[in-house]
This record gives sequence, structure tokens and C-alpha cells, in this order.
Amino acid sequence: MRPQTEQQMRDAHKMEAIGRLVGGVAHDFNNLLTGMVLASELILAGLEKDHPLRRFAEEIRKAGEQGAGLIQQLMAVARQRAVEPCLLSLNGVVSNVHNLLSRLIGENIELVAELAEDLGPVRMDPAQVQQVIMNLAVNACDAMPEGGRLDIETRNVVVDEAFAQARSPMLPGEYVRLAVSDTGQGMDSATRDRIFEPFFTTKEQGKGTGLGLATVYGVVKQSGGCIWVESEPGRGARFEVYLPIVHEVVKDSGSSGISNPSAHRSETILIVEDEDGVRELAALFMKSTGCKVLTARDGKEALAMVEHSSERIHVLVTDVVMPNMRGPELAKRLKALRSDIRIVYMSGYLEYKTGSGEYLEDGFFLQKPFTRDTLVSKVIEAIKAERFVGSSSV
Repeated sequence: MRPQTEQQMRDAHKMEAIGRLVGGVAHDFNNLLTGMVLASELILAGLEKDHPLRRFAEEIRKAGEQGAGLIQQLMAVARQRAVEPCLLSLNGVVSNVHNLLSRLIGENIELVAELAEDLGPVRMDPAQVQQVIMNLAVNACDAMPEGGRLDIETRNVVVDEAFAQARSPMLPGEYVRLAVSDTGQGMDSATRDRIFEPFFTTKEQGKGTGLGLATVYGVVKQSGGCIWVESEPGRGARFEVYLPIVHEVVKDSGSSGISNPSAHRSETILIVEDEDGVRELAALFMKSTGCKVLTARDGKEALAMVEHSSERIHVLVTDVVMPNMRGPELAKRLKALRSDIRIVYMSGYLEYKTGSGEYLEDGFFLQKPFTRDTLVSKVIEAIKAERFVGSSSV
């Protein structure tokens, strides 16, 4: 048992190191993509619909959006993607994915879903749940080129001490188990040991990125769950995902009440971003709504600006990872000076600590790369939150 545990610890440390590397690359690349997406939107806004250059600007935006999708996968691998978890039942997500898979998989693959009644709720980002199921299902289909059977199953399970120890660092408790099984080619032990490594693939060159199962691993771990695979050559594979059951009352979040992002505003916004292109374009788009916009290259410059001015600032839009002073520290110090200021964090790399809510508890979050509309909508959401708080305290 001890050699197995030591190997699991080494694997965990290796995945953590790879995750940090990937997360750092994602941060820098997301800044480039943000500039690309915002600049292409600015160009498109200035071109007539029949302008000969318009299709080239649209290709630039499309390339930026495709790059953003790849980065989202990388950040899921790194477990550094900002998520919006909520209480949900996996059965609903499986049903939606079942309909999609029915159209995607070949006619020679039988798709069967066994969903337990009264399935316990889990706390996850719905988009991430769908990503996990789709990646596992597509991987299973690839392992059955001649056809076969794909099973998706949900169950409530109670994990005891012995079962948990055999799958360390799993803990005893109540879980929802999502199992995806196939009757395909299976895997040998050498492949099983590496199956969740980023960029590892057994597919032909050009047929896979090696990020599918690594993404699944990152999402499951980020959600506080565990994943386990059983497989032998010629005997198919079975992936089991264990997610903790959450005993909470589901709260209705209600409507955000956000109006048209293009509506004329009159608030003052402070944008703090060390990337010149991103800062300038974000400021330009916020100015187009009528807001007064102040900008700073880093936290120190922003603090000095606020300390020497009596002007009210409604919203601080700040990057999270910056030299000299990080966004959360800047927000904390500005709130000490202006208690009514609202915070919007933006980042392509969120070093989120499970359960800490370090960035999301005291502000809103804007994932890079973002578009003009998502930027404006998030700022308006923060403004309306500020007005609600102000009105309720009268």
C-alpha cells in the first residue's frame, strides 16, 4: 500500500507542477488574445457591412475566439479557470449531453444512460460538468472504431474508509458517482499511468491534442472530487468520477436586471491594467457608453491617483496578476479609502484557492479574453449592485 501511495503523491506533485506552468502560459497568452479580440471588434465597428476588409477583421476575431477556447482547456488542466458553481443534479446535464451525443456518435455505437432516481446534488459549474461528460464520451467513442457500447451511469454511493484509502487522497463520505464505460480497445498499465497527463495521447498525430482527459482531471479536482479508471487491453475502459454530495437548500439567484450594455452611462470607472493595449481598448469601449474613465498602469499609480483626488469612483476594473501590487491587494486598499467602490477583477489566470473565495467574494470576475459587450455588461452589473446596496442602507 505504501509504494502505491507514494506513487500517487508523486503523480499529484507532477500534475501540480504542470498545472502551474500551463497556468502561467495561459495568463500571458490571454492578454494577447484580449487585445486581439477587442481590436478586431473596434475595427469591425468602423467598417461597413460590405467593406472588402471586413471579412479579414472577422477572421482575426474568429481566431481570437478559437484561441480562447483552447486556453479555457489549458486552464481547466491547470485548475485555474474561474468557475461559477451552483447546486445541480448530474442527471439533467447527462440528459442534455445524451441528446447531443446521439447525433455525434456513429450508428455503430449503442448509447445507454442509466440515471439514478433521487440523485444527490453536487456543487459544480454546469458548463464544466458538460465538458467532463463530453470529453469522457468522445474519448470512449474513439476507442471503439469498429463500434460497441457506451454507458453513462449516475449513482449515489457511500465511500467507506477502505475504499477511500485505496483511492487516496479520496475521503470517506457521500458521493455522486458518474461512470462512463465503453467496450473498446482498453489500455495497458503504462497508458493508464499517463492517461491524465497534459499532451499525452495515443492517437495519431493531428488527431488529438492530449488535453481531453487532462481537462477532465483538472475540472474534477477543482470541484473537490476524484476520478478513477479501470481498463485492460481488449476489455474496454471504465472511468468513475466521484463528486461530494452537498446538503444545502438551492437558492434562487434571480434576474440580474442588467439593461442594454450600450445604454448611456455617467459613472466614473477606474481601469488598472499593466498591458497597454488591453488597458487602452477597455477604456475606449467604456468611454463609448458615456462613462468617465480613469486609467492606471499598476496598483501604485492607481492608489496615488485616488489619494490625490476627491472624485467619486463607482467601479474599479483591475487585472488580478500585476507587477508591484496584485489586484486583490489594490482593491483592499482602495476600499479602505472609498468604501462604496465596487470591484471587477479581470484575469486570464485565476489562482483560485478552493473554499477561500479570495477574489469572488468581494467583487465580480471577468474572464480574459473578453469582448466589448461582456466588459460593459460586467461593469453595469457592478454599478447596479452598488446602487442596490446604497438604496438599501438609506
